[in-house]
Amino acid sequence: MLTADQARHLGEVRGSDLRDLMQQAATVKRQYWGDTVTYSRKVFVPLTNMCRDTCTYCTFVKHPSSPEANIMTPEQVMRTARQGEETGCKELLFSLGEKPELRYEQAKAALATLGYGSMVSYLADACEMVLRETTLLPHVNAGTLSDEEIDQLRPYAASMGMMLETTSRRLMKKGQPHYGCPDKAPVQRLRTLERAGQKKIPFTTGLLIGIGETWEERIEALEAINESHARHGHIQEVIIQNFQRKPGIGMENHPEPSLDDMLRTLAVARLILSHEISLQAPPNLSERHMEYLSAGINDWGGISPVTIDFINPQHRWPVIDELAQSTRQAGQKLEERLTVYPSYLREKTEFVDPVVLSKSKGLWEQMGSSAAVQSGGTL
Repeated sequence: MLTADQARHLGEVRGSDLRDLMQQAATVKRQYWGDTVTYSRKVFVPLTNMCRDTCTYCTFVKHPSSPEANIMTPEQVMRTARQGEETGCKELLFSLGEKPELRYEQAKAALATLGYGSMVSYLADACEMVLRETTLLPHVNAGTLSDEEIDQLRPYAASMGMMLETTSRRLMKKGQPHYGCPDKAPVQRLRTLERAGQKKIPFTTGLLIGIGETWEERIEALEAINESHARHGHIQEVIIQNFQRKPGIGMENHPEPSLDDMLRTLAVARLILSHEISLQAPPNLSERHMEYLSAGINDWGGISPVTIDFINPQHRWPVIDELAQSTRQAGQKLEERLTVYPSYLREKTEFVDPVVLSKSKGLWEQMGSSAAVQSGGTL
């Protein structure tokens, strides 16, 4: 393991020293995760693209005055869910802007026409509908959540997620990417992380690197995630995501993190985080993503054979068969997993609602014990 103090001195490591660091991380990965790299076969449902936050690196969010702004109807949700079922998906990812009804009258009115006063209430019912009427397991990315909101979602979500992104309060200042974004205050993100742990939610979080944070702030964020997991045991995976320039965003000309920057961050994350936390990096945000395998990752995240990556629409998902072949060529094997990791279906079953647990175990058994050998063993 690497201490945070040791990691703070590695921000400029490169060349053979970087390769040595990556080798250490890869050794840890093999020891605890074997030669398997996993992914979740998912269908992506952007429940709403309205949001009260206006991050300057985001193209997903649309102002309510835009003709592209929308809230999906239950019928639209089910239509997409059925497409996922037909292509063998197991996960339905609900992704949505945060609390648009608190900022925009148009969003509030659109919700009201569906019979809801809050986006989270609608999301909870949408999750329940998917759980009841399909074979899919809902995973929820709803941003910051109160205790009451988590309680609404927990019975119907196999897992939940929220990118911590950064612990940097500097990035909330005027001219910075999180200016005027109340839900991006680090204290609010960390509180949601804690609430999820206290309420025993299998949780996904992670860092968005290259948006102006310092190396020290990255280490601080990794340390905060690891400490929360040590208290509650709820962090099932951490994503390291690289900022990508997109046309029309406020950060259109902002430099992207280099491959070396991504590799050193991944390696350090693997060496700081608890070994039982899965380390993930998105394969569609770098043409050289196969090099991530040498830095200790064990998961490619959710990949959809149906829907685009609505957060990064200009970056297509890899074809799963092609990713499997590339992973084999790198000396590892690609295997499918569920949105909820096996440890929460075996040792930590109190983290999953009984109805969701039963359905998850059924799907796992259908996939077969060799479908995703993570942390060893079968159910």
